[in-house]
Amino acid sequence: MNLILQGQSVSRHLVEQLAALARPRSIAAIGEHAYRCQDVTYNDEVKSQIDLAAWSAKLDYAFVEPRASLSDFGLVAMDMDSTLITIECIDEIADMQGLKPQVAEITEAAMRGQIEFKESLTRRVALLAGLDASALQRVYDERLQLSPGAETMLKAVQAAGLKTLLVSGGFTFFTDRMKERLGLDYAHSNQLEIIDGKLTGRVIGDIVDGEEKKRTVERVCAELGISPEKAIVMGDGANDLKMMGIAGLSVAFRAKPIVRAQADVGLNFVGLDGILHLFSH
Repeated sequence: MNLILQGQSVSRHLVEQLAALARPRSIAAIGEHAYRCQDVTYNDEVKSQIDLAAWSAKLDYAFVEPRASLSDFGLVAMDMDSTLITIECIDEIADMQGLKPQVAEITEAAMRGQIEFKESLTRRVALLAGLDASALQRVYDERLQLSPGAETMLKAVQAAGLKTLLVSGGFTFFTDRMKERLGLDYAHSNQLEIIDGKLTGRVIGDIVDGEEKKRTVERVCAELGISPEKAIVMGDGANDLKMMGIAGLSVAFRAKPIVRAQADVGLNFVGLDGILHLFSH
């Protein structure tokens, strides 16, 4: 196995100290702040030691197959809120109603897996009843930002021929715009009901929860004629775990502890483009 170590700022000396736990044959820089440690010792004890040391040093790590390539995959599936973008859209919409603390508290509990997602979304959307629908555009224009490294990552995976899917427990108002803006192939999310220019506090149709996210990845993979093992799936919250569980590579991005614990790779400090360093170029 190879060990990839990367961070927002990292010295070779620190990498050499940390990598020594896995006794690499050699260490090579693969970016300004990324290193590949080749032919390392890999077992549960070493992984546990690296995990603790890397977190303390504010470095991200991943044990990868030496010949892993982006071309081994056919799809990148991404959660939207707090993964592809930096905000939770529903929290920012609620801020327009003066209800951000109440909604954000429910959002946080849902992402940690403490509340079932369908219940949490129903409760949060109900609090938005009566809000002018123009608030959605204001959130998009004034508050929505891509996560660090998102565009670099997407350009690389698209250039490698992978298809892209944005699958979200958020809302079509935002996923449709992100799909067009970023040239994504697929998008699936919830549709807010709007009557006479006002949010009704309801969602149209079935709610996109963790199970529906998984089914969406399966549907898109079937359409592409590939196995879900050929999918890279990225997320941050408990409702992403089911789709991450069927992926060939699951990536927890700035994620809740329950998600970090189950993902193949955690990106806690670098941007989304950190996944590119996991593959040979």
